[in-house]
Amino acid sequence: MNNPPVIGVLALQGDVREHLIALASADAVARPVRRPEELAEVDALVIPGGESTTMSKLAVLFGMLEPLRERVRAGMPVYGTCAGMIMLADKLLGGREDQETLGGIDMIVRRNAFGRQNESFEASIEFAGIADGPVEGVFIRAPWVESVGAAAEVLATYDGHTVAVRQGNVLATSFHPELTGDHRVHAYFVDMVRAGS
Repeated sequence: MNNPPVIGVLALQGDVREHLIALASADAVARPVRRPEELAEVDALVIPGGESTTMSKLAVLFGMLEPLRERVRAGMPVYGTCAGMIMLADKLLGGREDQETLGGIDMIVRRNAFGRQNESFEASIEFAGIADGPVEGVFIRAPWVESVGAAAEVLATYDGHTVAVRQGNVLATSFHPELTGDHRVHAYFVDMVRAGS
């Protein structure tokens, strides 16, 4: 892919603007995605942090759930942070019974595993495949990965818990790299998109 990849940010709820900035700094064309026709125009997608139950309800309301699932199944590169990680899980612990996910990574994710809003924290995370030292992770009501299947690769852990996973074209982190000004995780994802094109 010689031209910059066009990467959407699911703009139903959450920290959309920060992802748009981080993607642009990693030499991608970034645009918000709210509708199926906008999803059809992007090469890849970021699912931001936010509130995962609200996000899944809005995806249904906006007619996005099935188009998202279809693109993920078809191999579109996707990166989910925090609530986005929850959306990409095949199985969920601590979610509402009616909570929908997209799937994409063979993992079991526990919602709010690191605690409530007032227990949010930052930590340095060693991230496989990213050079120049650890990345700074912002954990806000963050999930963690309880277990992964054979096809999924653990890229980072914190305090004994898996916090970054990749399976093929799908990447997920429990933390928010977009809030730190360090855009290496986004650059890693943009490289994934370029390699898969």
